[in-house]
Amino acid sequence: MRAHFHAQPSSSIGAAGTATVPSDRRRGVRPKRLAFLAWRDLAHPQAGGSEILIDRLATGAAARGHDVTLLCGGPVEDRPYRVVDIGGTYSQYLRAPVSYLRHARDADLVIDVENGIPYFSPLWRRGPVVCLVHHVHRDQWRMRFNRGVAAAGWWMERAAMPRLYDSFLAVSPSTAIGLQEIGVPAQRIRVLPEGVDMPDRPAEPAGDPRFLVLGRLVPHKRVDLVLRAWERVRPRVGGTLVIIGDGPERENLEAQAGPGVEFLGMVSEAQKEHELRQAWLLVHAATHEGWGLVLMEAAAAGVPALAMDAPGVRDAVMHGRTGVLTETEDELVRHWIELAFHRERRTLLGHDARVRAARYTWTASVDVFLDLVGELTHTRRQ
Repeated sequence: MRAHFHAQPSSSIGAAGTATVPSDRRRGVRPKRLAFLAWRDLAHPQAGGSEILIDRLATGAAARGHDVTLLCGGPVEDRPYRVVDIGGTYSQYLRAPVSYLRHARDADLVIDVENGIPYFSPLWRRGPVVCLVHHVHRDQWRMRFNRGVAAAGWWMERAAMPRLYDSFLAVSPSTAIGLQEIGVPAQRIRVLPEGVDMPDRPAEPAGDPRFLVLGRLVPHKRVDLVLRAWERVRPRVGGTLVIIGDGPERENLEAQAGPGVEFLGMVSEAQKEHELRQAWLLVHAATHEGWGLVLMEAAAAGVPALAMDAPGVRDAVMHGRTGVLTETEDELVRHWIELAFHRERRTLLGHDARVRAARYTWTASVDVFLDLVGELTHTRRQ
C-alpha cells in the first residue's frame, strides 16, 4: 500500500477550481478527520465525474483546515490530501477494513462512495458514516456482468445498502429519487449540488459543423447509438463527430464508426477545452448519469447539449433552455439536424447554458458537504 500526501496552504482551494475561502479554523470550527472510501483516484485511466467530485470535496475540505484521507484503488498520485492505495479493482473491497484501521481509524466521519456497491463500512466501523451515491445502477448490472453477478450486485444495492446506512448523500435530484425507489426514506437523503469549472471565455464554434461526444466509452454511455444516429445526420449536415474518451468499448465503437468520425482518446484539459470551444453541440446518449458533469462542462463553455432524457441528464440539461432532451433515436436524429441548421437557436441555448452553469460552484459544493459533516459529527459528540 502506498500513502501519498502533498501539503497545500489552507487558505486556497487551488485545484478544486473554487474561490479562496477562509480556513474553518479561523471560523471557530473544530477541524475534522475525514476518510473517503472510493473506487479510484484521479490518476486512474478510467477516472471520471465521480473521481472529480471526490477530489474537489477532499481538496476543499483540506484547504479549510480539515484532515482528509482518501482510501482507494490504485494507481494513485500526490494530492493536497493523504491518498492511500488499498488495492486493485476488486481486492480493495476486501482490504478496506484493514486499510481503514491502519490509516484512518480515528476519523470523525467516513464517506463511503458507492460505485455499484459501497464498502459496507458500518459493518466494521464504529462512528458516523455517510454513503455518497452517484446513481442507482439498476440496469447497468446486466450491461456489464453475467446473470449471476448482476443479480447479486443488484440485490446488494437495492436490499442491503438501504438497510445498512443511516445517511445518504445524492449528487442530483434524480439520484435522490432513485434511492427512494429502492427503499431509502427521503429524510435520510441530502442532495449535494456539484460544481463546474468556468472557462474565461465562451465557445467560438468552428466554421464547419463539429459535434462532440465526451465521456468514458462504456456500454451505458451508448456511444453506439450516437454513431448510428450520425450515419443518418452526416449526409444532411456534413462535418465531423469528435469522440473524446477511452474505455473497454473503444475497439468495438471504432469498428462501427463510419466516415466523419474522429476518436481522440484521452486528451489533456487544454485540448478538451479547445474541442469544447469549437463544438456546435455536445451529443450525449447515456441511459443514466449521476449528474452529468460533462454536460455541465459543455454548458460552462457555452455549448448546448443534445441528449437522451435520462436520470441525472435531465438535472444537468434544462430542456428547451440549455439544450434539447429526446426520448428516441429518431427524435435524436431529427433534433440534431434541426439544430445544425439553426445557428441562432444554438447560440441562445449556449448562452443560457453558460449563465446557468455559472451558478454551480465548487465552493458551494464544499459548503453543503461540510455542513453535513458538521451535523453528523455534532450528533456523535452529544
